[in-house]
Amino acid sequence: MVGKYKVITLCGSTKFKNEFIKVQKVLTLQEYIVISVGLFGHAGDTEVWSEATKDMLDDMHKRKIDMADEIFVINKNGYIGSSTRSEIEYAKSKQIPITYLEPELFNGDTIK
Repeated sequence: MVGKYKVITLCGSTKFKNEFIKVQKVLTLQEYIVISVGLFGHAGDTEVWSEATKDMLDDMHKRKIDMADEIFVINKNGYIGSSTRSEIEYAKSKQIPITYLEPELFNGDTIK
C-alpha cells in the first residue's frame, strides 16, 4: 500500500488494449493505484518486437508485480498467453493475490 491506497498491477495480453484502459479507469475510481503495461505490442507498438526490448519489458513487468499488493489479470474470453501465465506464476511465488477480469474463465488458476 501507498498511503491508504492499494497498488494493483494489470497483467494480460496487450491485444486487449481497450480492456486495459477500461479496467485502469474502473480500478482508479475504486481508489487503487494502477500499474499497467508501458507498450501494447499486439495493438501496434512495434518497438516491442526486438528481442532485447521484449526481454526488458518482461523483466520490468515482474518488477511492477513486485511493487503490487495484487495483480489483476485481463483474461478476455479466457485467454491467458505465455507471458501472462509467467506473470501469474511469478505473483503466486511471491504470494501476491490474483484477481481475474473473467473469473469464470480463469484457466485453472486459483482465484483469490
